[in-house]
Amino acid sequence: MKIAVVGTGYVGLVSGACFAEMGNNVVCVDIDKDKIANLNSGIIPIYEPGLEEMVKKNCREGRLRFSTELTSVIDGLEILFCAVGTPPAKDGSADLTYVMELASQIGQCMTGYLLVVTKSTVPVGTSIKVKDAIRQELDKRGLNIEFDVASNPEFLKEGNAVKDFMSPDRVVVGIESEKARDILTRLYKPFLINNFRVMFMDIASSEMTKYASNAMLATRISFMNNIANLCEQVGADITHVRAGMGGDGRIGNKFLYAGIGYGGSCFPKDIRALIKTGEENGVEMTVLKAVESVNDNQKKVLYNKFLKHFKGDIADKRVAVWGLSFKPETDDMRDAPSLDIIKALITSGCTITAYDPIAVKTAQKIFEETSITYAKDMYEAVNNADVLMMLTEWKQFRMPDWNDIMKRMRTPYILDGRNIYEKEYLTSLGFCYEGIGR
Repeated sequence: MKIAVVGTGYVGLVSGACFAEMGNNVVCVDIDKDKIANLNSGIIPIYEPGLEEMVKKNCREGRLRFSTELTSVIDGLEILFCAVGTPPAKDGSADLTYVMELASQIGQCMTGYLLVVTKSTVPVGTSIKVKDAIRQELDKRGLNIEFDVASNPEFLKEGNAVKDFMSPDRVVVGIESEKARDILTRLYKPFLINNFRVMFMDIASSEMTKYASNAMLATRISFMNNIANLCEQVGADITHVRAGMGGDGRIGNKFLYAGIGYGGSCFPKDIRALIKTGEENGVEMTVLKAVESVNDNQKKVLYNKFLKHFKGDIADKRVAVWGLSFKPETDDMRDAPSLDIIKALITSGCTITAYDPIAVKTAQKIFEETSITYAKDMYEAVNNADVLMMLTEWKQFRMPDWNDIMKRMRTPYILDGRNIYEKEYLTSLGFCYEGIGR
């Protein structure tokens, strides 16, 4: 199939590469000339395991290419995926500027039947606006070209996106015609040969499914963080509570980990957008407002523990930070808890030495303060430190040489923001350990 994916961000680039990997002829389009030039030179703008190899392989074999001009590639297309950004506006709603600009451009240059599929995360009703915008431009041209719109939200986990796309647990598709259904069935059948898990539904339900799914996962995280904070006050251990809850088949054990809050490109902005959609339609999203409030407060928990431990006297303290990205296997720091924690530490006059396997370059673009030093490895980061804050659970942080760390630290104090260490073991070695909800 001949496919265009417009937008070469996280979703667009992964989608384009994976469609090409399955044998399709794919062109990824973006207005950012530097990004396209880099992609054509084999330079990948994001870190995602397996993506660079897949992009280079499919470019080499002629199935994947990159362009800045939609008009030069639109002839003969069967499907055009919209994967442009929908950043949060000042009021929390999703900014559809790029989506609507693309819709208008499609109407201005399409020459034959086209299935336009929205993969960007958009509020309910966006596909109707896209359809109207395309039709308006066709009317201006005096043309009556047939086209369809559909919704196909992504459910990719950063750090596991290629695997998620190539072997999805389900594919949600919103359609309004049998022709669109047939085309998308043909597209996704190779991905799901043994178990065709494409869920067709109306477009509005498809658009809502994306938001509702992320909202549920964020709710579970905030709920567990709320319970974890209560556990600390009553003497319970959240790791035991989680095991007890997860054993209930009605609940399950996924997304029940306590920590320092969620971040990333999806949960924060999608929660805000869904709250705003509720306001616009006269429905107060009470639960989601609480979810957002709990998460905002949770990002302060580790700093507050640090402040309490040193009785407020932290101005001259040296802080070692392990992990900067919002989760492992990505360099994404959007809304990462590390941002809030580091900003609070800087304001308090602390000296910070940070280490992350991938996200250091991202952090250097965000923080220009000279009070942050970036270590070459995890052990260098703890030299003369008064506290080690573990913020992102990269695998290499799971089994460190604690005897070496004890020798390097000025004060043997561990703040475990992801509850990956055994308190009893570290205490036996002479460390002061604090986790979340323990």
